[in-house]
Amino acid sequence: MITEALLKERDKQAKWNGIPLLLQKLYEHSHPNSDFSQCQSILKEISPLLSMEAMAFVTEDRKAAQESTFPNTYTFDLFGGVDLLVEILMRPTLMTQKKKQKISDDLIKDCLSILYNTCICTEGVTRRLAERNDFVLFLFTLMTNKKTFLQTATLIEDILGVKKEMIQLDDIPNLASLVSSFDQQQLANFCRILAVTISELDTGSDDKHTLLAKNAQQKKNLGPSRAEVNQATLLNIPGFIERLCKLATRKVSETTGTSSFLQELEEWYTWLDNALVLDALMRVANEEAEQSSTESSDESGLANTSTRTQLPQSMKIMHEIMYKLEVLYVLCVLLMGRQRNQVHKMIAEFRLIPGLNNLFDKLIWRKHSASALVLHGHNQNCDCSPDITLKIQFLRLLQSFSDHHENKYLLLNSQELNELSAISHKANIPEVDAVVNTDRSLVCDGKRGLLTRLLQVMKKEPAESSFRFWQARAVESFLRGTTSYADQMFLLKRGLLEHILYCIVDSECKSRDVLQSYFDLLGELMKFNIDAFKRFNKYINTDEKFQIFLNQINSSLVDSNMLVRCITLSLDRFENQSDAKVAEVLSECRLLSYMSQMSMRMSFLFRLINIIHVQTLTQENVSCLNTSLVILMLARRKEKLPFYLRTLQQMEYTEKYPGFILNNFHSLLRFWQQHYLNKDKDSTCLENVREPLTVARIHHSNICLLATQEKWGGRVLWVLQRLDPGLQCLCHGLQRPFCGSLGCRQEEMMLRAKWLPLLRFRVLCLCAAVLAVFSCCLALGSG
Repeated sequence: MITEALLKERDKQAKWNGIPLLLQKLYEHSHPNSDFSQCQSILKEISPLLSMEAMAFVTEDRKAAQESTFPNTYTFDLFGGVDLLVEILMRPTLMTQKKKQKISDDLIKDCLSILYNTCICTEGVTRRLAERNDFVLFLFTLMTNKKTFLQTATLIEDILGVKKEMIQLDDIPNLASLVSSFDQQQLANFCRILAVTISELDTGSDDKHTLLAKNAQQKKNLGPSRAEVNQATLLNIPGFIERLCKLATRKVSETTGTSSFLQELEEWYTWLDNALVLDALMRVANEEAEQSSTESSDESGLANTSTRTQLPQSMKIMHEIMYKLEVLYVLCVLLMGRQRNQVHKMIAEFRLIPGLNNLFDKLIWRKHSASALVLHGHNQNCDCSPDITLKIQFLRLLQSFSDHHENKYLLLNSQELNELSAISHKANIPEVDAVVNTDRSLVCDGKRGLLTRLLQVMKKEPAESSFRFWQARAVESFLRGTTSYADQMFLLKRGLLEHILYCIVDSECKSRDVLQSYFDLLGELMKFNIDAFKRFNKYINTDEKFQIFLNQINSSLVDSNMLVRCITLSLDRFENQSDAKVAEVLSECRLLSYMSQMSMRMSFLFRLINIIHVQTLTQENVSCLNTSLVILMLARRKEKLPFYLRTLQQMEYTEKYPGFILNNFHSLLRFWQQHYLNKDKDSTCLENVREPLTVARIHHSNICLLATQEKWGGRVLWVLQRLDPGLQCLCHGLQRPFCGSLGCRQEEMMLRAKWLPLLRFRVLCLCAAVLAVFSCCLALGSG
């Protein structure tokens, strides 16, 4: 054992500031039968040495802080201080009930504060603590004590942020009673921890985000992920969602003016990374508030009170903003999970949307000076301020709430719902069932609904604003799903189409993300809507404007392909209508005339297939494959599929690389079938042609495309059998080619009558595809 004299001598040389000696004393006074009061006095000596370094870390520029050294925290960990504090904290759990020692709240707080400061200043400490599952679960038991709650929550959040394997909330002792014991402030802070436990872990590698990698991962993990299990656990806690909705819609105290709050925002946000500091300041604020009520009423006393209490009020407002950020994030994640319908039902019942509508002007989108939000260590273009983060989180919530769900009409008020009904009646079309069935007691209050408010701020947003992307995504989600003429007209009447075209053409937006969101929104707004195309032609009224628009589309097909799909589908529908108004727009609209040219469609098809490969498919660019499928399916419907495939083949020869397009497309089709037929989530976003384009219907057409291509290699039946082994028994009797005669057709009918009633729905689609394949082959042969 190292003697005290040797430690002192080495301490002077290494400048350890007496930390090893203090740790030795702490160890001697922390035995099971020791007096823990001595431990606390020792920790009081150690704590300032470490907190000074922690304070420097959170107030310095991030890059500079990471490059700095913090010798005190390093020395504390080097001599076993971290392990010793963990042992002290957990000692009561290792002793019998009779011998269990009581550790004071102050001692627990000191231990947690020192551990937190060491974690943020010394690399590797947090990861070591994260590897101890027993300690992590033990920390949750400390959250029952209000005096130690914030210190515990802060340390848990840091630990879970680096933990390799997500914890299961079910493992936390008495989770339901723990959550029920939290007050609203504690619940909001607890949401910071929940955010880590219900979000899928980010692998941090682009290769891991490809659909090929995701499919492989899903085959390994057949059951629900831990994040999904944790989401279900939260929903089973009585009253949990209701309390989150109350927190999200709670009004903010307005006794401090907005201008003074924004002036103080920069200073206080600097401290937010250290919740322990913020908590200490809040306690001081509460003590001052209590003291001010007993002070004398002389002039100097009043002036002093005013000076002291002004700043704490701004801290309370800041607290409220941060609470809402965490709560909205948790609700957003739950809305995207497996229990989405259950969450939707609850947040509608608890009036989340009307509550957010009431906060829109006063808190969520209040006017402010952008310069007031430039924070320490950031520039004026940084999106890290609480105000900006709150807006983005709010828009993400609206996007998740509206996407493919009938509850989206809760974003409107009663008058706006009546307007939708009037649009349907005027157009002589049935009302959307979801509009009729919407509970009017749950919709927005006031003169404007939340969607209308969003449109108003969207049109006023500066060209360089980072909110444009999120605003467009939120509005687009309202239009997703089955196309609704009334929904489109509701937005068209409010000038949305003209605003989008202004941003794309007149302002010549350069941001790829914003352009993609605008193109997607424009596609949903115009799909199958002849009035929208008429408005488009009225705005894009010169060849120069139209060329700028085309240049924006062609600059990145990955971003604009959803609009290309919309135009293609709409053109197909319009061409099959005999209405005079439709015929007039078809003849006048530059966009429809452009897309009606075969050469243009082939150009888009060629590029769409050429820019994607199986190895590089992601959730972002897989839409290019779906768009190319739609173009070919419409060609097949018009009996032009062989011509399209031959044209692609000619393009290959023109490029002097025979096979590179069709072989790539062949691989993409095979992957498409594997990806979509084994999932039930992504298939809901597939487009309409005239009737719902189900996975089975596209699967049917894919087989036709594959078979038509393989006809050139003479392997039609082999391809079908490889696509689905269940077809082998059917294909066994189809080994000879059919000539198209009456006898052959009769034989086909007999086979179909024999097999179709016995096969599952998926094989039914494939059987129907067999017949279509031979018709395609015959068409090729006769051509």
